[in-house]
Amino acid sequence: MADELKHLFSPVRINSLELENRAVMPAMGTGYGGDDGKATERLTAYLARRARGGAGLIITEICAVDQRGKGIPTEIGAWSDELISSLKGIADAIHTSGGKVALQLHHAGRETFEAFTGAAPEAPSSIPSPTMLQPCEEMSVDRISEVVEAYARAAGRAREAGFDAVEVHGAHGYLIEQFLSPFSNHRVDEYGGSEENRARFALDILKAVRKLVGPGFPVLIRLSVEELVRGGYELPFMEWLAPKLVAAGADAIHASVGVASTPGHYSIASMDTEAGFNLHRARAIKQAAYVPVIGVGRINDPRLADEAIGRGDADLISFGRQHLTDPDFIAKARRGDFEEIRWCLACNQGCIERLGFELKPITCTINPECGEEYKGIPQAVAPRRVWVVGAGPAGLSAALSALERGHDVEVYEREPEPGGQLRSASKPPHKEAYVDWVALALRMLERGGIRVHLGTEVTGELFLNEKPDAVILSSGALPTVPEIPGIHGENVFDARAVLLGEVELRRAAVVLGAGYVGMETADYLISRDFSVTVIEMQDEPPVTKLTAHGYWLHRRLRKSGGTLLLGAEVTGIEPNAVVYMKGGEEMRIEPAPMVVTAMGAASETGLVDALKEAGIPYQVVGDAVTPRRLLEAVHEGYAAGRAV
Repeated sequence: MADELKHLFSPVRINSLELENRAVMPAMGTGYGGDDGKATERLTAYLARRARGGAGLIITEICAVDQRGKGIPTEIGAWSDELISSLKGIADAIHTSGGKVALQLHHAGRETFEAFTGAAPEAPSSIPSPTMLQPCEEMSVDRISEVVEAYARAAGRAREAGFDAVEVHGAHGYLIEQFLSPFSNHRVDEYGGSEENRARFALDILKAVRKLVGPGFPVLIRLSVEELVRGGYELPFMEWLAPKLVAAGADAIHASVGVASTPGHYSIASMDTEAGFNLHRARAIKQAAYVPVIGVGRINDPRLADEAIGRGDADLISFGRQHLTDPDFIAKARRGDFEEIRWCLACNQGCIERLGFELKPITCTINPECGEEYKGIPQAVAPRRVWVVGAGPAGLSAALSALERGHDVEVYEREPEPGGQLRSASKPPHKEAYVDWVALALRMLERGGIRVHLGTEVTGELFLNEKPDAVILSSGALPTVPEIPGIHGENVFDARAVLLGEVELRRAAVVLGAGYVGMETADYLISRDFSVTVIEMQDEPPVTKLTAHGYWLHRRLRKSGGTLLLGAEVTGIEPNAVVYMKGGEEMRIEPAPMVVTAMGAASETGLVDALKEAGIPYQVVGDAVTPRRLLEAVHEGYAAGRAV
């Protein structure tokens, strides 16, 4: 065991539950469940795989106590005795994998859609969710009693199914928090108004759960210690409430933060938020409640977790998205193999944004195996000579996947350094971890004996001479340069050249294009105290403020005094000015000593004809198909390697 992690790898007790270490995998919605509320083979295999990684406690994703409380169409359920056998399958799989497991009990309240639940969303008051914007019904006192009983019965079913504990979900703007908060609870009866009345629903649930499961069964509650929204509750309220929750039956408190409409999305914080930013709130609850407290808040490094436990911030630490990225990171940390850990980027592309915005099951941007555990990886019938052209993210992922299947792989990269677009993408603030994945991929390829030829241009002649059995073409994309008068002037530079330090920066910059490349380049310049104006032709920003990273990009631009001009078409670039049309009027930005282009890219597919001529089977992946996100690049490369 790594000596410096003595706090994290010490045992801890929650009521009757003995945990061998203090690492927790918290509940994270996956979308892997069935439409009927039952667990699927996919969900069970995913959870069992995480349990094998060595965390002391696994907490399942949200599990609806009532069908009207489903937050996603595929949410698993505990609303009926008919679902006990399905839940037992989860508990048995995690126990077989060496883990302990708690079932998280959930009701979405107003944070859902009628299409998911079969009835209008219900809430303490008929105030629509600021994020869902759906009409909702105010719950009657009789209905409140029914839901309280539903929580208790669901907890009983969890115990019968073999779970080691339950966690009541009272955080992130779901039903219990909706009752706790003056932001969402405008009732005037015994469940609204005063702090005592707003707390009544949560306390009633804990009392009912405790009565049904008995004194020895562990009951946790997850709370947003602060909501961080205008009109919401703050830390003193939760410090007052915490001991009352314990008296009502809570054996441990999971101290989260924020709701769905919290600016910056602190409940699923992006790379822009400091690791461990929420630990001071966990410490406050620990001092108020005197039960084990689980700290959470963009923590992916076991060393940070150990420090937090050692100084008394929390008793246990939740590692959320890190479990998606590398299910073995706890075991690796125990061995001291930190260089072998695949670190979460906190990019949110494959997890919460995919589930919340695209309504698709989650994955992980840099771990394509997440959610695919039930399929397994078939070995190649006969090893083949596979060439991967391009050592960007798609190419590296393809090489790793093909290596895992047993092929003889070689990687060719025309640039002197690997990484492709990640070389420049890692330069804006808070994105340094992107190149850590490149370094890990290269180490894994080196261990597998894979040759990576840098500074080597692949030609059609080379294909004809060497005749590899298959080629994966991940040649990337090149920046596009629109036909604008002055675009080739001496004051005009490509965004990637700026980020890679190939340009002498000038004090006032105009960035053309407000996609991620443009906004992150602006962020890079702002971090160096440059004045920045971003011009975008579209009327709406391509980078939405609804995502966590998008929010912070817009916020930092605004706070720096920078400007985002929407609906503006650049018509000319002069040596010290940019001319544009907006609303039918010609306008100028002056001075403009540095103009940065971030106006898209075009796929580089020049080798396709040569591959066809040579008769070599090939696949095209990543930006060479069409420029998109890191998620698509890594996953397409992985799929291509598996398909060879």
